[in-house]
Order: sequence, then C-alpha cells, then structure tokens
Amino acid sequence: MSRFVFRWVRKESHEEVPWTEFLRLLRPPLEVFIMLLALYLASKSLEVPGAWGTPSDGALDFRVLIEKVYFSAFLLALTWLGIRFIKCMGLLFKLKAQKTASKLDDQLVPFFRDLVIMLFVIGMVFIALGRVFSVDVLTLVTSLGIGGLAIALAARETLENLFASFALMIDRPFTVGDSINVGGTEGTIVKLGFRSTRLQTFDGSLVTLPNRLLTSQSLENLSERRQRRARFVVRLAYDTPGPTVKAIVETIQQHIDQNPETNEEPGVIRFDAFGESSLDVLVIFYVQTAIAREFNRVKEEVNLKILEIVKDSGGRFAFPSRELYIRQESSSALPESETT
Repeated sequence: MSRFVFRWVRKESHEEVPWTEFLRLLRPPLEVFIMLLALYLASKSLEVPGAWGTPSDGALDFRVLIEKVYFSAFLLALTWLGIRFIKCMGLLFKLKAQKTASKLDDQLVPFFRDLVIMLFVIGMVFIALGRVFSVDVLTLVTSLGIGGLAIALAARETLENLFASFALMIDRPFTVGDSINVGGTEGTIVKLGFRSTRLQTFDGSLVTLPNRLLTSQSLENLSERRQRRARFVVRLAYDTPGPTVKAIVETIQQHIDQNPETNEEPGVIRFDAFGESSLDVLVIFYVQTAIAREFNRVKEEVNLKILEIVKDSGGRFAFPSRELYIRQESSSALPESETT
C-alpha cells in the first residue's frame, strides 16, 4: 500500500520524493489502519449465539462498549494516517520550493502544513464526538461560541502569538534564511510557526521567540543590508606635527577612495578632535556586503593599511597618559609650630 501511494505521488508530482522518508512517515499508521479495517470487516461476519442472551435493562452492553472503543481506535488511526500523509505532501512541496529562487515559499510550506494538520485534527475530533459519543456537534459549536470569550481570556497570549504569526506572513518582514536582529538577539530564521519563531544565533544556539515579540518591537532585517558601515577613531600622539597628521589623513582617504571594496560610498577621514591624551582622527567608510564575516575581513585589511600608513608617515599612536605637576612649598611658608 505504501509503495502504491508512493508511485502515485511521484507520478502526479513529477518529483523525486525520497522513498525511505516516505516509508518512514506512511507505513506505521497505514499498518494500524489496515489492521483495524480488517478487524471491522471480520467482526461483521460473526454472529452472537442466541444462548448468550441479551443484557437486561440497565445492564452494561459490552458489545456497545467494544464498538465504541473500536471506533475510537479506528478514528485515531485514521487521524494518524492523515497527519502523516499531510507531512508527506509537505515534504513534496518543500522539494518544489527548494528549486525556486524565492525564499517565501520555503517559509509558507511548513506554515500551511501545520495549519492543515491543525484543521484536520479539529475536524476529526468533531467526527469522533458525533460518531462515537453521539454528541450534537452543531449544538456544541454554538455553545463554544458562547464560551469563546472565556477561552480567549484564558489563552490570550496563545491567541496573540497566533494572530502575530498571520501578521508576519502578510507583512513579510523576513523569510526563512534571513538574518535578523530583534531585541538585541541576532540570528538566522530557521522556522516560523504558529506560536513562535526559531532563530539560529551566530554562535550556534537555537533561540525560540514568541511571535508577538516580533511584531511589538523594532525588528532589523540584516539580510536586507546592501552595505555595512565601519566607524572608529585613530588616536595619534600629541607630539605628532600638524603636517604629519594632515599627510596621514590624506593617505588614508586616498586608500579608502581607491579600494574597490570601500569606494562605492565616499568615506570620511578627518582630524576630528583633541582628545585627553591623543589627536583623534575619525575614520568612516562603507563596505558593500551584508555578510558580517566579509565585512570583518575588509575592515581588517583597512586597519593593517592604517598601521602601515602611520608608520611610513613618521607618526605614532597614542596611549592613555597623564602629566602630573608636583608643587613643592618651602619650609618658610609653613607655620612656626610645624617647622619646629
């Protein structure tokens, strides 16, 4: 049966679905479903002997109890099979999404897969209530509408996260695979779910954030950057002559303007301020990349070049220093009682 379904799916989708993953998902629930179906068909061929009699009024009818238990198990197996089949379809659409250039479908596939599973389970619950426990489903749904306010208040945070997930799907501030910064937490989007979003931080940790936090505070999409800015101060010693400082500033500016990785945007190199123990040269330039590792590489190359420029210009870097003046007073200035 699993092979038959597998061949049908592969023929209709024209996709190379992995057989081992398909078999792992579909075979166990299909085995249980077929076994229960065979038991049901076999039980139809059985006849209860008349000598067994019938239960008297008020006595427990074990045949009805067994039937209720059986149908409950049958619906559970059918639900399990349906969930696994939906996951197989999700795997199929995931393979299709991986072949497209857009990352949006990679995010939509697991989201709608979980949504379909949730709706399917809710539907099977209502079927079980009506078929096994003889509950009036229409009346139950109406009563749920009356108690919806109490349920909403009790599950307020869960509903906030649920509605926030739909807001994120509509606004699309990010897609799976994007790097974001939210509330000081930086990482790459791994999965967007109904309740939470999972981030893989740059140090390898897996962080789970409630969706309501992603919509209630500022969110920076780092993957949308077209450039990164470097800003720092080069501190020269106070005894550096003015012409030397000017030469250092002009040489650094020339290097930034001629570097193909930093010349897309004009850099700013200026003698900025007189510090407490240094002459401060402000350095600002832009690197045309969104990748942090590439940005750090270019910044390192610029820093090494600045070291070379300062050395070749005859300047030197400053370090924190203080000049202390000690005043010595003569003994004649002290009171007579202190000099004796």
